[in-house]
Amino acid sequence: MELHPVAANDAFTVRLHTSLETVRPLWLRLQESGICTGHQRYAWVEAIVARLMPEGAEPLIVEVNDAATGACRMLVPLMRRRAFHHRVVEWLSCGVCDYSAPLLADTTPWTAHSARAAWAAVRSVLPRADRFHITGIPREIQGVANPLALLAEARDSIHSTFGLAIDGEAETLLKRVCRPSFVKEFNKDWRRLERIGSVELVEAANPAEVEKIFGELVRMRLARFRELARFDLLTQETVVDFYRDAAIRGLADGSVRVFGLRVGEALIAVQYLMVHQGTVHALMIAMDQSVAPNVSAGLAIMGRLMVWAREQGLGYFDLSVGSQSYKGNLGAKGSVLVELCHGFTMRGSAASTAINFRSRTEAFVRSNPRLLKAAQGTMRGVRRLRGGCREGGPEQ
Repeated sequence: MELHPVAANDAFTVRLHTSLETVRPLWLRLQESGICTGHQRYAWVEAIVARLMPEGAEPLIVEVNDAATGACRMLVPLMRRRAFHHRVVEWLSCGVCDYSAPLLADTTPWTAHSARAAWAAVRSVLPRADRFHITGIPREIQGVANPLALLAEARDSIHSTFGLAIDGEAETLLKRVCRPSFVKEFNKDWRRLERIGSVELVEAANPAEVEKIFGELVRMRLARFRELARFDLLTQETVVDFYRDAAIRGLADGSVRVFGLRVGEALIAVQYLMVHQGTVHALMIAMDQSVAPNVSAGLAIMGRLMVWAREQGLGYFDLSVGSQSYKGNLGAKGSVLVELCHGFTMRGSAASTAINFRSRTEAFVRSNPRLLKAAQGTMRGVRRLRGGCREGGPEQ
């Protein structure tokens, strides 16, 4: 069906697409010749819609065009779903996109004024909702200001993203771009690994190898997160299937890669990567310390993959969201992500207030080592109690 533009204001016209198919040609063009993150690749979002969207949710992709020329300026991928008796508009992510960023048509600069006009145009065609909840908004997309981050309603979130530029000769990369303390520890750990057995960075090159190496990532990661009493999306089978399928489909064009660090016959670390427009997105990492307990397997594979990325001619290594100390030790630079979280109705405002309070409380607990340790101990106790109840329930 032909979707006619809506004259939203003097600056922009918009089209609302509720199906990926109607916007597919434009999306693929912006993906290749415009500016976007790997998280907004069409294949990635197509799989989100097919596999992860909640029942009753609907995609809302807004095409924003210049009112004077008719040229596309950006695509804004959103979704609307029901949540606790109200409707919320979110980014089209379902938990598997680190960043909420529109697909920009080109490097034309955005200002606070143009961003405000574009956002007003977007909102004019969206269906009714009780609140917006858009998190993980980077301030820039490939060096261009993210119009969402320029909005007056945007606020700093509790989350930061880290990454570092990689350039020059691959052989000297770590020495040039990383902190001396990391380089020293990396070299020491690598020698320790070589004393155990042959050390090899292996890449899954076919579906069977993806199944095997990715399966090890899931096993290692869930074991580690149980130990830390932390939730991980990989406890959900639909999410596991999503990542596995994306890695298998990514074999065709190299957009998704799965690597393992093997010592002898044992995998001691696995890294899941996305590659787009000269950037490596390090999405998930998992380690097994049983083979080499005195070695940081995670940093070993990370350092080796940085060298691999530079050998491929890539220019930026994105360490994703989270303020883990190893990122600073690598020499990565952090940037605070922003968010748009506010209500339009009484129910929406109440939900936004509760969510904001919960996230701030979580940030406070994680910033206090004693509180964090106590909370993790409590969660481990609760899980052991639940496990005992499930085991004993049928016999009681």
